[in-house]
Amino acid sequence: MTTKTQSQKLEFDVNQRWQSKGDLPYIQSSSIQGSGIALRSLHYQYILTQKPKVNWFEVLSDNYFCAGGLPLFNLEKIRQDYPVTLHGVGMSLGSTDPLNLDYLTRLKNLAARVEPDLISDHLSWISVSGHYLNDLIPLVYTEKVMDFVASRILQVQEFLGRQILIENPSPYLSFIDSTMSEWEFIEGLVKKADCYLLLDINNLYVNAINNGIDPLKYLDGIPRTRVKQIHLAGYEEKENYLLDTHGYPVHPPVWELYEEALVRFGSVPTLIEWDTDIPSFEVLMAEANKAEKLLQKVSSLMNNE
Repeated sequence: MTTKTQSQKLEFDVNQRWQSKGDLPYIQSSSIQGSGIALRSLHYQYILTQKPKVNWFEVLSDNYFCAGGLPLFNLEKIRQDYPVTLHGVGMSLGSTDPLNLDYLTRLKNLAARVEPDLISDHLSWISVSGHYLNDLIPLVYTEKVMDFVASRILQVQEFLGRQILIENPSPYLSFIDSTMSEWEFIEGLVKKADCYLLLDINNLYVNAINNGIDPLKYLDGIPRTRVKQIHLAGYEEKENYLLDTHGYPVHPPVWELYEEALVRFGSVPTLIEWDTDIPSFEVLMAEANKAEKLLQKVSSLMNNE
């Protein structure tokens, strides 16, 4: 990950809206549908040779910032047959460091090459004084922090020329200085920044167990029209907490919470994430098929209402 930090010289009132610009596209509806799978290098050849029936792939954008090389070559080949989204870990939206213009430029260039349907990153920070951390650090939930992060998201969206999605975190601590719940913070943030939400159901469940929050109340507090993508993954059970490892099949309570989310938000495109101890592609397909069945079930119920 690059540590070069340059500031994007843009400032915004957090109440500013894209309508005043008139040249930045809204995410009205996504062209991706159904369940997708996180693209990992282990599966390049299988995908290219077998052409599995996958609706779409999510790409970890930070892994493809070089101007060339085999990973980018394989990505562009796969992109010829499948829609993709870009998901990153390096925006550091909650940091007080200047926005990393080098990082954003690489992301913008990658987006121009692969034409992703959506671009997303995390509601967190990973850098301080130009030094990057190997983790996604949570935020203090206050109006002041909300305004600050919203202004940074507005700058990112202006630079990229498009709206982005932010992903809810899986924090292992909370701050006594917070003046609102996480869902209240997210509700206000997506409105002020005019961005969208990538709702990670596994993160929500891990957060609920570790920090004692009500996951259904959380779902009820999220603006329904702002959820444009969902993540599903597996956690690891520790002695007295859950660890968001993305190294297991989706656990039953996460599937149950996912169905609750679909009832509220509709058939939102859903991704299966698996980042450690990555299994065969067939295992990922089986997980994606489970999500697809639930998506179709909820869609059918809503159409019959």
